[in-house]
Amino acid sequence: MSGANPPQTVAYTVRPEETAVLAERTGLDEMMLSRLVGTFYERIRSDPALGPIFEARIGNWPDHLDRMVDFWSSVALMTGRYHGTPMQAHVGLPVNESHFERWLTLFREAARQVCSPAGANYLIVRAERIARSIHLGISAQAGIPKKAKRGNAT
Repeated sequence: MSGANPPQTVAYTVRPEETAVLAERTGLDEMMLSRLVGTFYERIRSDPALGPIFEARIGNWPDHLDRMVDFWSSVALMTGRYHGTPMQAHVGLPVNESHFERWLTLFREAARQVCSPAGANYLIVRAERIARSIHLGISAQAGIPKKAKRGNAT
């Protein structure tokens, strides 16, 4: 339709001014986050170490991918769409530090493939913090506190 407005890149945000500046600086928007999530989870599912863990846990991949787009939209664009509890979702998984490092490697690769350099760096820094936090939480539950290594977002 020729007179239709183009789809919004961010439908709602709890901090519209900050999100607008961020989107301008990084190029991040909903469509890019959706592509990132799809690319990242393709890598996860085909990974020999992580694929089986995810396949055993996730029963409905389309729902999971939608939830992860909501998660990254909340993290990156401050939309507030994600209302889950990431720590609880990960406690009890058969993972160790090497799994977190592999997850981060795949995330970094996908982010650099899909996003602008500034967008990839922005997301990678947040992914590293999230991975460290979840790894520490899982380790504390298991009684073995360790921290996930911090990578270089550049």
